[in-house]
Amino acid sequence: MNRQLRGLAMLSLVTVIWGSTFVVVKGALSDFPPSLLMLLRFALATLFFLPQLARSRGVWRAGFELGFWAALGYATQTIGLQYTSAGRSAFITALSVVLVPLLAGLSGKQVRPLVWLGAVASFIGVGLLAYDGSPPNVGDLWTLATALTYALYIVALERRAAEHDALVLTFTQLVWLTLLVGGWSLLSGDLLELGRLSIPWPAIFYLAVAATALTTWLMASAQRHVSAPEAAIVYSLEPVWAALFAYILIGEKLGLQGWLGGILVVAAVVIAQVGSNSGARPLRE
Repeated sequence: MNRQLRGLAMLSLVTVIWGSTFVVVKGALSDFPPSLLMLLRFALATLFFLPQLARSRGVWRAGFELGFWAALGYATQTIGLQYTSAGRSAFITALSVVLVPLLAGLSGKQVRPLVWLGAVASFIGVGLLAYDGSPPNVGDLWTLATALTYALYIVALERRAAEHDALVLTFTQLVWLTLLVGGWSLLSGDLLELGRLSIPWPAIFYLAVAATALTTWLMASAQRHVSAPEAAIVYSLEPVWAALFAYILIGEKLGLQGWLGGILVVAAVVIAQVGSNSGARPLRE
């Protein structure tokens, strides 16, 4: 398996893990503030990479850039979900699939037509899978910010992943992410309530180890060999897996429109990967 195919397989695994988190987070947030859930999740994930501290000199600026965009993405999506549905949030967030090749093109990279076709097909597929048809609301604007910050994160990760070791880069961005989310939980007053709450440790442990530590390292490793536009299309598999896990674990039904959307997203990933040079080339071969 060449490096690009291995990278695509790693990103696909990321989407499987992400898809499983919707059921986990839904249960954990019933009696626990989202800012504290994220803070404990990121803090615990950071501990797994603590041995990389000695090698982290010169990587903190890159880590801050990635941690900043990631923190903005998590925060805006969480705020948006207070006003809009999960399906609508997934649909609007999927705009990042189109924004990433646009940003890559603006930066001077060549984005091939098949990647554009895959991006548009993926966006339509996520719309069929997740869009609930509800009227616009203020949460939609917050989620639009999520799509933009997520796109900026993917583009920045391609550049930074080519410059630094994946383990060290993962450690530094998780440190910054923990600090930024910690500041949010402090300003919101949630941190002061931590000692009085019942902490959902099983959910936090899974989110920290699998959905944060492992996925962040996989992304940093994979995007050394997969271009940002291609990666964005692969990431759009997340709602497909989320719908599948919701169907298996909690019995949520997926109608004909949802199945068509899921099939279209999978087809979009295949379209974007036709030929070994189907997208904007990554920074490192």
